[in-house]
Amino acid sequence: MTRAAPLQGIKVLEAATLFAGPLAGTFLGDFGADVTKIEHPRKPDAARGHGASKDGIGLWFKTLGRNKRLATLDLSRGREVFLDLVRANDVLIENFRPGTLERWGLGPDVLLEANPRLVIARVTAFGQVGPWSSRPGFGSLAEAMSGFAAVTGEPDGPPTLPPFGLADGITALATAYAVMVALRERDVSGAGQVVDLAIIEPILMMLGGGITAFQQLGYVQPRLGNRSSNNAPRNVYRTVDGEWVAVSTSSQSIAERVLRLVGRDDLVEQPWFGSGRERAEHADELDEAVGSWIAARPLDEVLSAFEKAEAAVGPVYDVRGIATDPQYAALGTIATVDDEDFGPLQMQNVLFRMSESPGAIKWTGRAHGADTAEVLAEVGVSPERLAELRAEGVC
Repeated sequence: MTRAAPLQGIKVLEAATLFAGPLAGTFLGDFGADVTKIEHPRKPDAARGHGASKDGIGLWFKTLGRNKRLATLDLSRGREVFLDLVRANDVLIENFRPGTLERWGLGPDVLLEANPRLVIARVTAFGQVGPWSSRPGFGSLAEAMSGFAAVTGEPDGPPTLPPFGLADGITALATAYAVMVALRERDVSGAGQVVDLAIIEPILMMLGGGITAFQQLGYVQPRLGNRSSNNAPRNVYRTVDGEWVAVSTSSQSIAERVLRLVGRDDLVEQPWFGSGRERAEHADELDEAVGSWIAARPLDEVLSAFEKAEAAVGPVYDVRGIATDPQYAALGTIATVDDEDFGPLQMQNVLFRMSESPGAIKWTGRAHGADTAEVLAEVGVSPERLAELRAEGVC
């Protein structure tokens, strides 16, 4: 690192659970923001129990809680202490159901009165307004309502949800981006503001121009399995040694290279081959040509031949392939961090590389309330008062 961390000096208060809000906090903390995660003293973030665990300790939280100070506070009973924390921070990320903070006397009007420069990111399933705003919801509902599930799966199969928090992850990226936009605006105006993020929205943006195509043409995208309505061949194909590869031909030149590689120059010469949309209408024929060629060869030979032909191919990995892949190794995608529970611990590194001020993983997710005394001391809570608050169940 040749310069200070990009977000050094930005203080973030994370009063959010599970994935979208907390992962946004992780992204900010990775690049130097001082992130303090607030959990209920008797109800830790449920994310601590999601996924695999070892010795009763959730492993996903090791990543989700990295680079964060962890404090406990019951916001409904510790209102004044929370307001002191708000005064000391630049950003609040919260994901309570709309109306909850207001019911506790901690609505945006109160928070901005306490700290007029505060950026408040409110992350909920359905947003702060509308007929569904007060309903409970999670990323799976966003994956359903956004149209993602409707276009995912085999043509004769049911709509398919992803087996991981896709909508939450996309929303987390959007939240981190929104926070940075609001902070930049604050640099100009000097004032904070409220950011309203509904998990049902960012994933919809990722699905392409479906809204416009429907409005203009009445077009509704069908389920196509691993195929695409925009180009072909585009699928996964099995090699003779039982491995799988993905082939994509989003550009015309790549499509031509793939078909010439598999010995089907005759298909390249067809009048329909010059259009990705028309190639998609001949997907059966193209899949047979590419799939039969790949099925007769082992994985290493397929990858080598595609590389020489400058055609786009990638192996279908599970985590074992990711852990041993030379490209991921060259990028440093997997970081090894010292963890207080497990020693050397591997996890995904920060999302991107910056030449002069890169992000870093300083520590992993730790125990519930590990930093409560330190965090509250910074806003004037003495050891004696801390003991009283703990006896009262406030923190």
